[in-house]
Amino acid sequence: MAQRSLLDHLRRAVAPFLPWASLGVCAMALAVSPAVQAAETREVTFAYQDMLVPLRTLIESGELEKSTGYRIQWRQFGGGGDVIRAMASGDVQIGEAGSSPIAAATSQGQDIRLFWILDDIADAEALVARNGSGINSWKDLKGKKVATPFVSTSHYQLLVGLKLEGVDPKDVQVVNLRPPEVAAAWERGDIDAAFVWDPALARIKASGKVIASSGSIGRKGHPTFDGLVVNARWAAENETFVVALVKALARADANYRSQGKRWTADTPEVRAIAKWSKADPKDVPGAISLYRFPTPEEQLSATWLGGGAAKALANTASFLQEQGRVQTLKPDYGAYVTTEYVKKALAAR
Repeated sequence: MAQRSLLDHLRRAVAPFLPWASLGVCAMALAVSPAVQAAETREVTFAYQDMLVPLRTLIESGELEKSTGYRIQWRQFGGGGDVIRAMASGDVQIGEAGSSPIAAATSQGQDIRLFWILDDIADAEALVARNGSGINSWKDLKGKKVATPFVSTSHYQLLVGLKLEGVDPKDVQVVNLRPPEVAAAWERGDIDAAFVWDPALARIKASGKVIASSGSIGRKGHPTFDGLVVNARWAAENETFVVALVKALARADANYRSQGKRWTADTPEVRAIAKWSKADPKDVPGAISLYRFPTPEEQLSATWLGGGAAKALANTASFLQEQGRVQTLKPDYGAYVTTEYVKKALAAR
């Protein structure tokens, strides 16, 4: 029933019993009722970052809006910590975040579910030292200024790397900068090194030396990933949308796996990724090749949503607690990971 018709019906029903002043109050309440608004429009706010991933082609095409009828607000954030905070406030229903901010959020009891592995970060994040900084190893970071987005996977890897190499983080000037700020600070000469991802990574590599990558640290027992998380209650109420999203993500990733080697700075897919991530198109093919994008079957495997992701979150949370970044740990991080939507997407194929 349309809002105006519902209001007219209400007036006729209660007119003999209530003064019109009271009806005015009822009308005002009805006019702003979230339930009425939700019945008339289906909306979702999706928080994304600047990682170079096939999902950007989905944003550009408008395919998801067309197939679901939802109005999607795509909002870019500077880091996973910002995404998690926006989700906690209720402003965002679905968001991209790295395993480190997801571990922090779930440790705090935030009611979110990891439902898709956006990417295996592999070598797509790295520690780079400025040429001429005198930094050639982890131990050379002592007394130097190193930038990274706090509570990100890069921040986590930086702290893990320092620990593995026997360097006290207190001996390093670690500063909190979002990726665009990292690139700007690098160009001004304000920092000596940075741990970050593309497109900022490509910019600093041009005048720097790679000391370590997320992949090299991950192979020592500390892997990281980027995932899609959703407000648990919203997902339950909008299951068809989440399943449709998973199906669209699977198609976008499959397209990259089969055609990605042919992508150049001039192909539509690369232009879309560059546009939405604010990257230079010429940097996209090389940067995106550093990630791995699990298939739906791999998503469900013990490596990822079937167990590995929960283990990685638990290990990450334990490390963050060690570093004073997390106060308490959850007994079961698997409670914050779900295979439900991938399974339903596969069943619907």
